[in-house]
Amino acid sequence: MSNRSKLFSFSLLFTLTIASGLLAKDNRPNILFIFSDDHAYQAISAYGSQVNKTPNLDRIANEGMRFDRCFVTNSICGPSRAVVLTGKYSHLNGFVRNGNTFNGNQQTASKLLQAAGYQTAVIGKWHLRSTPVGFDYYHVLQGQGPYYNPAMKTPRGIVNHVGYTTDIITDETLKWLKEERDSDKPFFLMYQHKAPHRNWQPGPKHLNKYDDVTISEPATLFDDYKGRTSAARNQAMTVKEHLTEYDLKIAPPRGLTEEQTKVWNEAYAKKNEEFKNLNLEGDDLIRWKYQRYVKDYIRCIDSVDENVGRVLDYLEESGLDENTIVIYTSDQGWYLGDHGWYDKRWMYEESFRTPLMVKWPGVVKPGSVSMDMSMNLDFAETFLDIAGAEIPDDMQGLSLVEVLQGKRPSNWRKSVYYHYYEFPGAHSVAKHYGVRTDRYKLIHFYENEEWELFDLQKDPNELNSVYDDPAYQEIKKDMEAELAKLQEQYGDDGTVINFDLMRTKKVKTQLVQQFDFGKGNYNGTILDDEGKAIELDGSQPAFSAPSSEQNDPSYKPMLVGGWIKPTTKRGVIIAQGGVSQGYALLLANGQLLYVVRQEGQIRQLRGPQIPIDKWTHVAVRVDAEGNGELLVNGEATDAPKKVQFVGARPADGLSVGADSGSFVGNYQNPNFFKGRLRDVRVYWGKVGADVITDWTK
Repeated sequence: MSNRSKLFSFSLLFTLTIASGLLAKDNRPNILFIFSDDHAYQAISAYGSQVNKTPNLDRIANEGMRFDRCFVTNSICGPSRAVVLTGKYSHLNGFVRNGNTFNGNQQTASKLLQAAGYQTAVIGKWHLRSTPVGFDYYHVLQGQGPYYNPAMKTPRGIVNHVGYTTDIITDETLKWLKEERDSDKPFFLMYQHKAPHRNWQPGPKHLNKYDDVTISEPATLFDDYKGRTSAARNQAMTVKEHLTEYDLKIAPPRGLTEEQTKVWNEAYAKKNEEFKNLNLEGDDLIRWKYQRYVKDYIRCIDSVDENVGRVLDYLEESGLDENTIVIYTSDQGWYLGDHGWYDKRWMYEESFRTPLMVKWPGVVKPGSVSMDMSMNLDFAETFLDIAGAEIPDDMQGLSLVEVLQGKRPSNWRKSVYYHYYEFPGAHSVAKHYGVRTDRYKLIHFYENEEWELFDLQKDPNELNSVYDDPAYQEIKKDMEAELAKLQEQYGDDGTVINFDLMRTKKVKTQLVQQFDFGKGNYNGTILDDEGKAIELDGSQPAFSAPSSEQNDPSYKPMLVGGWIKPTTKRGVIIAQGGVSQGYALLLANGQLLYVVRQEGQIRQLRGPQIPIDKWTHVAVRVDAEGNGELLVNGEATDAPKKVQFVGARPADGLSVGADSGSFVGNYQNPNFFKGRLRDVRVYWGKVGADVITDWTK
């Protein structure tokens, strides 16, 4: 071969190699999803904020599209995050309230994007209790996470950080973009802030910002709730009464370093002393609380804004911005003193509506505004549509891609559906569902049997329900029909999918606890009934231990009981858990009772009278279907009845002879058992009849 031929062959090979490399690179757009926690749209200057400026967040709106009517399905942190991942309402993804655990085995947008060839990562706040699934990388806060010095969970274990959490989340995000990202793949990155979640601890550089400013008050700060149902009056989230000293920074934060504490005290000590000297009362005190609360809240937002700016700057400097879609939103809206409140949860506009801004170079018209009704239910579908991946039929939202392109699909929704579940719970907001159209909103507080109807055109602040107004009766009928239609469309019949029930069938039979009172350290007097009985005088439990993962009773079929010889007609025999989750076997007025709590809701089984001063074997058995029955001397006292499982690992521990933590049942203190106990056991799984026979001999 001549030198010229060799040179030609080499050149051709080189050209083909370069071409194949170019072909290998996937040029689908990157997706950067920026998620804050509790960020009110009325605290973003692109939305006309009267309380602060957010120049970096405004960049996204100015270079992209601002959505002015984006709503959430369930205005609370964890459930909103589950909706974003699944594209399904809470009742179908199984995460209806904070305290649930997200089932990572179900279909999620992150898994589908992975399968479609995207590199996936989540950094920052996760707040779903389970380990992130469907992500090539994660670096997430544990639970809510602190504002300072967070310990973060990664595939390689826990990483302890020192510094301000908003800065740290951004540092880790930039580190991933610069060092961990596969440049041959498009990425889906969830960059998720803790801020500005309660209790609004500002970063060091913002501690004194706004000290010389008076923040404008919302028109409804002194709302008297007269125009609505009892639900609005019976909540526990007012600026007036429910902000704590910790919220108001009268009490210092926990977990700071010595240097951080010094900086913090330099900022707040003098201001707090001035406040104490004022001796404020009435409306003046409410106004002071409002100023302190909102200033701390927007100080936290200032940190978010500056850190988002750092990421936007890097995208521009690296050239990634040209092919990266940037989405900014919040898990829900927030009350900035509106209606005299802080927090979220309601279907009223301030928490029902959430900010959404999307920048997509070459596709979205800069500075455009959408008035179409969008939802966080649409985000998963939008991610998949951007990626060119198939959208599963069981996802319930709509892709926003055509809206972003400046089109309005002919089949676009004309109403949105909402359902809030967390009662009893924090802030005492009643369960409710409802529907919103362009002009009207209908809300049903279904456990209270109360309804509200608002004309949003005439009453944008939702101060006066017109549900009983004769002039609105036709509107009411139309809205009730629309509500029923949406409930059918979204499959909301009042039930909630329970993935945990599936695992009840797989629980292996095991003896988890057996209290042999002749061995170990117990409170009480050990008797000579073969050295295994204990006598309690009604002043203390025989045993108590804190909650542990190894002793988690959630979704476990179980058999719990033992031998008792009571000297009084009341007392807790054994209890695990407390006011939110747990179970208890007890005597009440001489009657055997089993009480179980799941998410605060009580169910119970009632048995026969138990004799005083006589040994009796008592137990409760709950099978894999959740049917429960009481046993006395090994015999069932009645046909099995549907009870419920403990729904999550209780915060309170296990006690024998008392309920030592918050109470599972409605009994009062003291609830100590008085008398003798012997051979108390806790089994999980299906226990054979031979075991029960042997135990009750």
